[in-house]
Amino acid sequence: MTNRPHCPRKSPNRWPERLVAGLAIVLALGAAAAAQERGPTPISREDLLAAVGRLGDLDYDTRMRAGRAIRRAPEQLAVPALLEAVREHADGYIRFKALVLLTGFADPRTVDAMTDALDSPNDRLREVAYGYFEHHPAPALAPRLLAALDRETGEFVRPSLVRALAPLAAANPAVRDALLRDAGRGVDYFRGAVIEALGDYGVAAATPRLIDIARLDGPLQDDAVLALGKLGDKVALATLAELQRTGSPVLQPSLAAAFCLMGQNCSSHLGFLQKTLGFAEDFPGYQDLLRAAAAGLGAIGARGGVEAVGMLLDIGVPSEDPVRAPVALALGLVALRDTATLLKVLEGRQDRDKAVVLIAEGFDMLEEDLEEERFFVAVRRTYWAAPEGSATRALCEQLITKLDF
Repeated sequence: MTNRPHCPRKSPNRWPERLVAGLAIVLALGAAAAAQERGPTPISREDLLAAVGRLGDLDYDTRMRAGRAIRRAPEQLAVPALLEAVREHADGYIRFKALVLLTGFADPRTVDAMTDALDSPNDRLREVAYGYFEHHPAPALAPRLLAALDRETGEFVRPSLVRALAPLAAANPAVRDALLRDAGRGVDYFRGAVIEALGDYGVAAATPRLIDIARLDGPLQDDAVLALGKLGDKVALATLAELQRTGSPVLQPSLAAAFCLMGQNCSSHLGFLQKTLGFAEDFPGYQDLLRAAAAGLGAIGARGGVEAVGMLLDIGVPSEDPVRAPVALALGLVALRDTATLLKVLEGRQDRDKAVVLIAEGFDMLEEDLEEERFFVAVRRTYWAAPEGSATRALCEQLITKLDF
């Protein structure tokens, strides 16, 4: 995908320490950084616009502080500034970041900004717009999204488009048929995104197609097996049982997760996944098996499986690579797909500080700006709903602070 620079969460400071630039923002944010969630933080329009201009700074801390200032600015100031940046800023990356931050404010003008972004030549803006309409389905946009399937080829853009279409499939036969078609054609990476979306959004008509894919050895077999588990159609049980007898060892973790997702002896299959992770940790060289087991537990965790999330944390918190990376990635996906389940598990952990570090590593690998912003909004909402001084508030504030929101 074009114009997608890598901006790691903790990139080294490549510039001399700034003596003047950004000082106003730092001073304005002093109180907010110490107490993240105490309501909107007063800020002048000039400092707010300066913060917007620093969203694309090469220095990570500068970018982070700018984002914090904007998130906590009064809505009546922040929304117009972000809308202006999305429309007019010369830096395409800042336009993208402004569009992401706009989603944190419940302003009706966001829909129009996202609709306009669907036609943007900036890949990142289109990716955000598709991601927005995944979570705010707009049936009237279905013809426009279907037409985009014929031209979107960006590595990061097309999967977002597919996920914007998936929630519309149940009520729109044209969308359903297009997704079923794309599950069986094209580049494997794009097909995998379609298969995952069919499972995540419960497109029941996909069961026969997914069964056919699951029976074929290859890189999409795991995706199809997990999608069948998410769909929960008992018609697939015979195929999954056959693959359990004849499939490769690397396929077995995905099969265990699928059976668990379908409510078939879940406790036993969770135990198998836990033992597989432990085996891969004790005997290096089984990276494929490790990734499959972590992904399987992550898929269960993202469907409310608190025990699966606990297993990932138990092995991931004290681990080092090569075990740590796939476990962190799985936990990052749980955080983005089922924030409530993650919060429920974290609240009771004694190793919460280290667990949050592990989740941050998963976010770094995912680089899902829009989904991470949605995570922040969900955590902040949980914070305000919890009683003052409660363990829930303490956890939410810790997440917001340590994950640099």
